[in-house]
Amino acid sequence: MFTDPISDYLTRIRNASRAGHRVVEIPASNLKKEMTKILFDQGYILSYKFEDNAVQGNIKIALKYDKVSKEPVIKKLQRVSKPGLRKYAGTTDLPRVLNGLGIAIVSTSHGVMTSKQAKLEKVGGEVLCYVY
Repeated sequence: MFTDPISDYLTRIRNASRAGHRVVEIPASNLKKEMTKILFDQGYILSYKFEDNAVQGNIKIALKYDKVSKEPVIKKLQRVSKPGLRKYAGTTDLPRVLNGLGIAIVSTSHGVMTSKQAKLEKVGGEVLCYVY
């Protein structure tokens, strides 16, 4: 049993991209599925597939690499809000990652979204992670 499944999710993606793997398989949850959709929409991963074969199911993520340098597109995945210390941000103080080049994934009352979307919808929430 994991104490922090989001941290495990980010670590699996980080380790697979550093090792040069094409596909990474992760145990599924609704929050992880929403985070995967955001990573795909923002262009950080190539594709994803949800498999509901077991009780919990799996998420298969195809990682994206630069065509020329063969380096992973995801440079850094950083967990912000942890089980021991939750980080919340209001509408006015939502973070900008790398001056707008990266994204911050935020869990709000309107669902999981990027900090840019949360500012547009004028909602705050728990800052889950930074991706760049």
